[in-house]
Amino acid sequence: MINLISRLGGAVRSVLSELGMAFRTLFAILFSSLGLWKRPRLVTDQIHFIGNYSLVIILVSGLFVGFVLGYQGYYTLNRYGSEQALGLLVALSLTRELGPVITALLFAGRAGTSLTAEIGLMKAGEQLDAMEMMAVNPLQRVLAPRFIAGIIAMPILATLFTAMGIFGGYLVGVQLIGVDAGAFWSQMQGGVDVWDDIGNGVIKSMVFGVAATFVALYQGFQARPTPEGVARATTRTVVLSSLIVLWLDFVLTALMFK
Repeated sequence: MINLISRLGGAVRSVLSELGMAFRTLFAILFSSLGLWKRPRLVTDQIHFIGNYSLVIILVSGLFVGFVLGYQGYYTLNRYGSEQALGLLVALSLTRELGPVITALLFAGRAGTSLTAEIGLMKAGEQLDAMEMMAVNPLQRVLAPRFIAGIIAMPILATLFTAMGIFGGYLVGVQLIGVDAGAFWSQMQGGVDVWDDIGNGVIKSMVFGVAATFVALYQGFQARPTPEGVARATTRTVVLSSLIVLWLDFVLTALMFK
């Protein structure tokens, strides 16, 4: 019994210590980000880098999600004679939930793992230590630009995912099944609110961007400087980012759409 309590206490202390280190790193990155306005090229290069890593899979996934929503939404609404509201169903599903959430999960699996591996390999190759020896802050030069770029890139990618999903729903619902095109677009325009639906979706995607990008950078920064350590950090990035995104989605949905 004493051993069990001792192990439990050790596990709790380890988790609290890890959380404390994570928040210290987060605040340090935020503080280091204040000087990035002097060198905006660092951020724009990372936005281009992160966007290129995720753009293709985001667009293709959005299109197929729209296909599925078009089929499932039509056969569900057809039971109640409301198939003309297919456009509204597709748009609300994507702007409120599926767009930000799926984009964040894909971002964590594609760009997040790349960021973790990049930072981890820089640590394993002692490049971060070399920066410190040259009086260059690695947080400000390496982590902060990628952190800001991830926050900016996530809403853009989520918007593209949503747009492709709506287009996919239009192809299936209007072009393939035969729903009236005017009803499809008019129901969507009349039922989607700019702030309550689109605005909240943008806020969600920005919060997910903060979470997924920070987890990726932190895991890479804290990775053991070995190939095995970098591999484990990359795996932890995907798992932790996915769990945190889904938890944040529940919390934000409860706050926004109560």
